[in-house]
Amino acid sequence: MSKTATIRARIEPRLKSEVEDILSQLGLTASETVQLLYRQIKLQRGLPFDVRIPNPLTARTLRASKAGTNVKRFASKKELFADLGL
Repeated sequence: MSKTATIRARIEPRLKSEVEDILSQLGLTASETVQLLYRQIKLQRGLPFDVRIPNPLTARTLRASKAGTNVKRFASKKELFADLGL
């Protein structure tokens, strides 16, 4: 099928650059990524991920995690499982 339709979007230059670096590492272009997103939307008949506003507890936890507060780090799966009691 011929690719003749065009999509234009405005995006912050820094975000575009950072995302395109990641996509490059994955071997994808921005156009290929948009095609993948559109195909997934078609297959799932909606967005292929949840889009919602986090509840207050989740929002606090995300902020704390981003700030590095109360974050545990483990050198191995074994250490993680031991901490979880598994």
